[in-house]
Amino acid sequence: MARWLPRSTDLARFCQKLNRVKTLEDDMMETSFNRCLSTIDLTLLGIGGMVGSGLYVLTGTVAKEITGPAIIVSFIIAGFASLLAALCYAEFGARVPKTGSAYMFTYVSVGEIWAFLIGWNVLLEYMIGGAAVARAWSGYLDSIFNHKIKNFTEIHVGTWQVPFLARYPDFLAAAILLVATAFISFGAKVSSWLNHVFSAISMGVILFILIMGFVLAQPKNWSAQEGGFAPYGLSGIMAGTATCFYAFVGFDVIAASSEEARNPQRAVPRAIAFSLGLATGAYILVSVVLTLMVPWHTLDPDSALADAFYRRGYAWAGFLVAAGSICAMNTVLLSNLFSLPRIVYAMAEDGLFFRVFAQVHPRTQVPVVGIVVFGLLMALLALIFDLEALVQFLSIGTLLAYTFVAASIIVLRFQQQKVDVPTPAAGGRPSPEPHEGPSASELKEYESFSDKLQLVDRDKSKEHREPGQLKAAFEPYLEFLSDFYPGEVVTVAVVTLMVSAICLCSILVFGNTHLHLPTWSYSLLLVLFSLGFLLSLLLIWAHEQQRSTQTFQIPLVPLSPALSIVLNIYLMLKLSYMTWLRFAVWLLLGLLVYFGYGIWHSKENLREPKPQRVSARYVVFPSGSLEERVQVVQPSSQPAAGLPDTDTNDCKR
Repeated sequence: MARWLPRSTDLARFCQKLNRVKTLEDDMMETSFNRCLSTIDLTLLGIGGMVGSGLYVLTGTVAKEITGPAIIVSFIIAGFASLLAALCYAEFGARVPKTGSAYMFTYVSVGEIWAFLIGWNVLLEYMIGGAAVARAWSGYLDSIFNHKIKNFTEIHVGTWQVPFLARYPDFLAAAILLVATAFISFGAKVSSWLNHVFSAISMGVILFILIMGFVLAQPKNWSAQEGGFAPYGLSGIMAGTATCFYAFVGFDVIAASSEEARNPQRAVPRAIAFSLGLATGAYILVSVVLTLMVPWHTLDPDSALADAFYRRGYAWAGFLVAAGSICAMNTVLLSNLFSLPRIVYAMAEDGLFFRVFAQVHPRTQVPVVGIVVFGLLMALLALIFDLEALVQFLSIGTLLAYTFVAASIIVLRFQQQKVDVPTPAAGGRPSPEPHEGPSASELKEYESFSDKLQLVDRDKSKEHREPGQLKAAFEPYLEFLSDFYPGEVVTVAVVTLMVSAICLCSILVFGNTHLHLPTWSYSLLLVLFSLGFLLSLLLIWAHEQQRSTQTFQIPLVPLSPALSIVLNIYLMLKLSYMTWLRFAVWLLLGLLVYFGYGIWHSKENLREPKPQRVSARYVVFPSGSLEERVQVVQPSSQPAAGLPDTDTNDCKR
């Protein structure tokens, strides 16, 4: 039976396949897309993705049912939390100006299977999100006409009572998605121009709301007679923060569009900062005027802003607000339809998804197959499915992507930058070196060693410390860590940090409610997991980072990404168990696709060299350096190709 068990070498090679990272091209500005988007274009795309129906619906719901006027504080905290994730996206978008967003960032730093699962979840997130916004758009427009469209459909088409299906087919929602799909397929410039029009109208309406709102403001609506500023206390503010956090989901469209930006190194960080700042300001100021115009406990959760103007005697203003909300929803639709095909294109281009989606139209320079196919799928979802039960599923995919991007930032910062090694021409012989030992140009990689293994022959006290190596100040205290490969300890510490964060957040969320832990064990577990988190953070900080580059870098690494990881995990654990169950089912489907297609067609799989037999022996010198002599094993009658008969290739460590 033992012969049927996989060998340890096979298992190790299989694990290497799962965790292989993407090899980036030398010229990352080269693309089959049209680099035509400016900073303003990207900023408006980000604003369109964030300032949508949430501004007109979410503010009223949260203010009335969760926070009261303290929704302002909730938006401030949520904006700061979103900033941590946004800065991680900004650094990656500037350093890796390729389409794919979180999928691409995870692929270049963490590993292939994790990148595929992130892309797989983001794919469903955009599909459900776009379909849900289309149904909300249809319902909002229908309410203006006293639900005549709904009544006509129910009478002439009929209704059905089937689980997971809508009560009636929403033809209007499907139609708006098909129209948007047609516009998106015309190219990035057309999509950007259309987004400019709707964003300008939406921002004009927001400006009108703020001016009129402050004119009609009544400070007594925050007084104790109306319940005060924070009627639900701190717990209400934090619960509102968790809900308000999802209002800022959408800035990743900027990172997904970085391959179409003219100057992504500057445009992507600036666009993310500008769009997030403007969106946060809009949410905060609209919340201020809304809760000052009418008492917070009398708000209409479905159409709070329009209803507030109606009740103050400005019916015409209510129609303007309704028009602004429809334009805002249009920008969200465009944002979803713009991002989704590009992420699918990135996965297909890497070979992890079906190659047909990697086709770019030669004239419009957009992935037209992905746009049409997923536009039709999104329209089908909006037409017949009941999306209310699936909307919460959006949160878990987004938060998981944020978590992996933050972890990827830490891993990338402490990785050694790969140096391209010139290989000699076929049949050529390496020229002898006048000095002892091999030079840097002779460093080679062999299948028997990790691709991160670099051998050097220098005195440790004088050498330049590379990223991922222990800082000189900590070496006397953590000398045992200096034996590991650069970046290896950091990778283990990141995993430990994430496990500690999961355990810590689990105790915070479930300790008193589901687990019913005694006070002493609850406190003890909190202290232990907090110490594990902090020690992992300190261990990462004790290593050298990459030097400052010309592109944007998030400050306070690893602290900023670590805080983002904790917050994202906490919010994920606050989701319902049904959301996690659906998430697990979708993950299983993704694993079937990956192991059935992606792992075999991956470009990185095709790049892997064929295994060859190697022999190695190590010599330790008195200086403490290690020299490895590697020679390809050949038959005695035939010298190694391209090598002298007795030569060996030396590498240093």
